[in-house]
Amino acid sequence: MAPCCGLVTSAMVPVPLKGISVDVQVKGFVADVSATLKYKNLEENAVEAVFVFPMDDDSAVYSFEATVEGKKIVAEIQEKEQAHKTYDEAVSQGQQAFLLEEDESSGDIFSCSVGNLLPGQEAEVTLCFVRELPVEADGAVRFVLPAVLNPRYTPEGEKHSVTMETPALSVDRIPYTLTMNTHFQSANAISKVESSSAITPLEYTNEDKTAAKVSLAEGHKFDRDVELLVYYADVNKPSVIVETGLPDNEAGSMLAEPVVMLNFYPSFPVTQAQSNCWEFIFVMDRSGSMTCNMNQEPNSPSRIQSAKETLVLLLKSLPLGSYFNVFGFGSTFESFFPESVAYTQESMTESIKRINELEADLGGTEILQPLQKIYKTAVRPEHPRQLFVFTDGEVSNTKGVIAEVRRNSPNHRCFTFGIGEGASTALIKGMAGAGNGTCEFITGNERMQPKVLRTLKCALQPIVREVTLTWTLPPGLEAVTISKAPSAIFQGQRSIVYAQLKGQVDENAEGKASLTYKFKEEVFTNDLELPLKSEKTERPTIHRLAAKALISELEGDADSEEVKKRILETSLQSGVISSLTAYVAIDKESKSLVEGPPVRRDIPHPAMPYMARCMAGPPVPMLDMVIELCEAPSIRERGTCAAAESLDQPGGNAGASEVPEIAVCSIFGPESDSKIPDQPEPGLSSSDPETEQTPAVFRLITLQNADGSWDPSSELASILGVLEDFTENRPEQAVETPVWTTILALLWLHTSGLEQRDEWELLEGKALSWIKSKAGSSLGELVQAGNALLKSSVAPDVFGV
Repeated sequence: MAPCCGLVTSAMVPVPLKGISVDVQVKGFVADVSATLKYKNLEENAVEAVFVFPMDDDSAVYSFEATVEGKKIVAEIQEKEQAHKTYDEAVSQGQQAFLLEEDESSGDIFSCSVGNLLPGQEAEVTLCFVRELPVEADGAVRFVLPAVLNPRYTPEGEKHSVTMETPALSVDRIPYTLTMNTHFQSANAISKVESSSAITPLEYTNEDKTAAKVSLAEGHKFDRDVELLVYYADVNKPSVIVETGLPDNEAGSMLAEPVVMLNFYPSFPVTQAQSNCWEFIFVMDRSGSMTCNMNQEPNSPSRIQSAKETLVLLLKSLPLGSYFNVFGFGSTFESFFPESVAYTQESMTESIKRINELEADLGGTEILQPLQKIYKTAVRPEHPRQLFVFTDGEVSNTKGVIAEVRRNSPNHRCFTFGIGEGASTALIKGMAGAGNGTCEFITGNERMQPKVLRTLKCALQPIVREVTLTWTLPPGLEAVTISKAPSAIFQGQRSIVYAQLKGQVDENAEGKASLTYKFKEEVFTNDLELPLKSEKTERPTIHRLAAKALISELEGDADSEEVKKRILETSLQSGVISSLTAYVAIDKESKSLVEGPPVRRDIPHPAMPYMARCMAGPPVPMLDMVIELCEAPSIRERGTCAAAESLDQPGGNAGASEVPEIAVCSIFGPESDSKIPDQPEPGLSSSDPETEQTPAVFRLITLQNADGSWDPSSELASILGVLEDFTENRPEQAVETPVWTTILALLWLHTSGLEQRDEWELLEGKALSWIKSKAGSSLGELVQAGNALLKSSVAPDVFGV
C-alpha cells in the first residue's frame, strides 16, 4: 500500500523552512508576484529540503534565484532532464544546489529543492511569476495565492503525485509563517478590496485613489487560500496593451519583438431568446472528501449537501424540450438513467427524489471513466451536449482527463466547478478550456448556487459560431497570433488574445484588431484601436503571459516531437517554466563542500482541519496524522474521521487496527462508543417538511413544476403566509387556481427573495411564459390582487403588463 502523505508525529525533527514572504504587484488585470522562502538548518548535518506547494495553473513562473550568506545565485532554465542531472551532480559533489520544477502530473503543483544546506546556515530562494486575473460576475478582479495543498487522489495503475509523498501537520502546528504585501495600480479608481482572510485596512497611496495597498494580517493559519477581490470603476471595458520587445534578446525570439494583449468583452442583444434544445449531463463528485464542510463556519453545509441543493436548482431551471442525465463518480460511477431522458415533470420529480438520497459514498476520485462512458454515448444532433462537472478536484491523472475532454470537444461544451479550498486549478480550468466552457471556484463563504446558475445562463445562450480575428495594420507590419482566437464566447465574459508584431513599427501610426462572430444569424464585430506606440519595460510581463498562453496551448497536444521542440524553444527563450523545463542554480564558488549525502527533509504541508467537520459529532483536537486507504462508508461506520483526502483513497475495507503505523482519530474520542447522529438533508424534495435549516426561497423553488407553474399546497401556503385553499383576495374572474398560485409565488420571490435573484431568475422566466399562456387579459388585475394579498408592491411590468 502506497503512503498517502507520510506519518508526522510530535517528535519530528526541526523543519528548515521558517517563513514565506510574498510581494504582489497588481496592475489592472495582471499580477506580478515575488515569493521568498526563508530557510535555516537547525540540525547537526547538512540537509536537502524539499518543499511541495500549490500554484495557480495560469501562473507563468519566469525567475528563480537563491541568496546564501549575502551572495546571490541566479538560476538558469534548462531542459528538465538536464536540470535534474545538473542538480544531482552538484549535490553529490558537495556543492549547494537549488531546483524549481513543475510536477509531472499537474501544472498547479511545484517542487523547490534546496540541496546541501549546511548546519546553522540560512538561505533564501525567490521565485517570480505573473498571471492574468479573472473578473467575477459582480465586477471584482480576483487574485488568489494558493496556500492549501490537498493530496491528489491516484487511480490504480497511475504514477503517484508528488503530493502523496509529503508529510502533513495540523494547521496550528505549521512552523513556518506567511506574510503578504499587495500593491494595486489601476487606470481607474479603486473602490474597495475584500478578502476571505484577515487583511489590514485599504490604504490609498495617491490622491486620485488609483493606487493602494493592503497586507495580510499576522497569523495566517494556512487553512484557506489567500483571496483578494479588488473593485475598479469601469472594470468591463475593452483594452489593449502593447509591450515593446527587449533589445538584448536574439532577433525573432519571443522577447525580442513587441507583443499585444487584446481584452475583448463581446456582448449580444439582451432580447435574444435562449435555446431550449440542449442535452445537459451533470457529473457530481461523490468521493469521501465531499463530506467535508464548505468553509470554516460552525454551521457550514457539507460540500455534498451544497452540491445536491445546487443540482435541484439546476433541474428546476432547465427549459422544457431539453434532455438530461445525472452521473455520480468516485472509485466507481453510476447514472440516474442509462442515457439522457427528456425533461418532463415525471423525470424531474424522479431525479429530485434520487438527488435527496445521494451520499458521498463512492470512495476515490476517478473522473476519467465516467467521462469516457458519457463520450461513448451518441449525441443528439438537434440537442448539443453540455457537461456540468462538480468536484473538489484532487486527482493525479489531470493531464489524461483534460486530454479526454479535448478529444471530445467537437461534440460538447464542458463547464466546471471547483468546490472548497485546494481544488486543483489545473483540473478545473483545464477541463473548461479544453471543452470550450467556463469554470468557477467556490471557496470561503461563497454560495455555490449563484455561480452555477449564472453558468447555466451562459450555457443556455445559442452557440456563437464563425469566430474570426482580423487585423488592420500599416504596410510592412504583421501581427502573428500567439494564442488562438477564442472558440467559445459568452455574454459579458472577457476574451484574451496575444499576438506578436513583426516588421517595422511606426509608433506614430495606428492599427485595429477586430473580433467578428455570428450569434444566431446576425454578425457582430468588436473593434479595438491599436496604438503602436509602446513604453519600454524592464519586466516584460505581457511577453511572459503570452509565452505561458502558448506553452499551455501546445502542452494540450504535446505528443509529437515537433510540438515538444516548440514548447522547449518557447520556454527557454522566455524563461517561463513548462512541463519540459526546470530552473536550477549551483553555488560554484563556495569552498565549504559537504562530505557525504545530505539528509532529506520534506517540508510538511498543512492538513486541513477536517476533523469533526467532515462528520457529525463534537470536535476533538486534530492529531498529526494521515489515514491510508479508507473508504468513506467504512469510516462513518467505525465512527472515525480522517483528512478528507484519505477518504478518497481506494481499497478502504481494512479496519483501523489493520493499517500499521497510521494514526486514527475517533470523532468522539478514543473510548467513546457513541453512534454518529443522523445528518438532516434539508429541503431536497417537495415533500420535505418545513425546517429551520432550509431557506424559504429554496423550499419555494422545490415546489415548482417543470413547466414553471406552482400547484396549490399547504407548504406553499405556509411559505406565502396565505390560506391553504388560496381563495383569499382571489379575483372573481374564472381563472385556474395554479395561475393564481404561480403569480403569488413570483410576487413573493420579488418581495422576500430578491437578494437571491441569481438563483431563481431562470425559474421566473419559465413561470412567466406559463402564466402568459394561461392568464390572458386578466393578468394585470391578478397581479394587483396578489400585491394586495401579500402586502407587496411589485411593479406589473415584471409580468410584462
